[in-house]
Amino acid sequence: MNHDVIVLGAGLAGLAAARDLAAGGADVLVVEARDRVGGRVEQTALPDGRLVQLGGEVVGTAHTAYTDLVAELGLTLVPSYVAAPGLLARAIPEGVGAGDPPHWFGPGDEAAHRKVTAAFAALSATVDPDDPWAHPEAIALDRLSVAGWLRDQGASPAVVRLWEIGQLALADGSYERTSLLAALRKHAAVPGLGHYEYDAWEGLRVAEGSATVALRMAAGLDGRIRTGAPVVSLTVRGGGCSVGLAGGETLTADAVVSALPAGPFRSIAVTGVSEERLASLHRQRHALAAKFVAVYDRPFWHDLGLSGLSECEGVLGSTWPQNEAVLSALVPPERYAVLLGAPAPVRAAELLAEIARLYGDQARRPLAAYLRLWGTDPWTQGYVTHWVPGDVMAVGPRHGTHEPPFYVCGSDQWVAGYMEGAVRTGRAAAKEALRRG
Repeated sequence: MNHDVIVLGAGLAGLAAARDLAAGGADVLVVEARDRVGGRVEQTALPDGRLVQLGGEVVGTAHTAYTDLVAELGLTLVPSYVAAPGLLARAIPEGVGAGDPPHWFGPGDEAAHRKVTAAFAALSATVDPDDPWAHPEAIALDRLSVAGWLRDQGASPAVVRLWEIGQLALADGSYERTSLLAALRKHAAVPGLGHYEYDAWEGLRVAEGSATVALRMAAGLDGRIRTGAPVVSLTVRGGGCSVGLAGGETLTADAVVSALPAGPFRSIAVTGVSEERLASLHRQRHALAAKFVAVYDRPFWHDLGLSGLSECEGVLGSTWPQNEAVLSALVPPERYAVLLGAPAPVRAAELLAEIARLYGDQARRPLAAYLRLWGTDPWTQGYVTHWVPGDVMAVGPRHGTHEPPFYVCGSDQWVAGYMEGAVRTGRAAAKEALRRG
């Protein structure tokens, strides 16, 4: 049977694209390698009824494509951990501190921090997030790392350390190996007074669970999704496209939408797409990261006057409260190898020990704990896009663009990988495919 459109991948991007394509009258089929939908969005229910998010959780006030979709699906947005009472904690080898300024700051560091933050915000205002390649200094900005730029601006080592711990808390690559142009572009897309505004990026969550967004979209596509169907080949032609599955079956369609992360897409044999477009797609790299979740009977960190949000220099890069007495944590790429090097049976205990350093020994005894190794999961091969110096120019302005009848979407096709990027680009790809008939 020939379809109008085949969508590769049933994560948020693929489901959002398929939903709009179906609403527009297209005969659409979604093929997904996993035995479930959602991609990096996943949840499980506890015996007490609490939902635990094992993947993406939060969005911000600037993420309008996602929040519009949530409203369309009849789901509810509520404040996230950003509204939780208490102080942010920071754990470094020298000790644990809480609140601002960070406990390693000395005389003059706060003033230096304010100065470089203002300079960063001003410079970001000169970058068009939709076309950073047009910036007159694009090549120079892309070649320079954020940390290198900070030092050039006179930032003290203490200030560079604060920016670095915050960056790794997000499970992106080190600022020593992150393009300044990429960081400026991200800030230009979601501007703010600081170099990362938690409320704008992470101030909201779906009360019914973020994975419910994917599940509800999938329910509306009943009969149009095939799980357990890894794609191994793709042929794109104006007169018809073919998709080869791992089991040897070939599917045909008039158009194809790839909603696969850049890493897994590299393993597909593709013909009929220009070398330039493929080179741009294949040039993207993902930050290898992991997510860890620990479930407790009560939020005991509040006893210490802490919110549950932290930035860390251990194997963990951060923690935050995702729900009542549920702590989430990220392992950034700089420390992912350390986690993988630990025998699997001791990984959870070692991560819980790091949480206990922040919040006390009660952290060592969760009701349940979950670990998702996104960096080595064959269907994700990472987390957000990591733009090392030179990568923005190497990927080039074909980033996020289409070559009909081949369309591209996904979190890594936006300015910065996130659930907003998945929904935004998925819906945009569907709109463009429908426009072209």
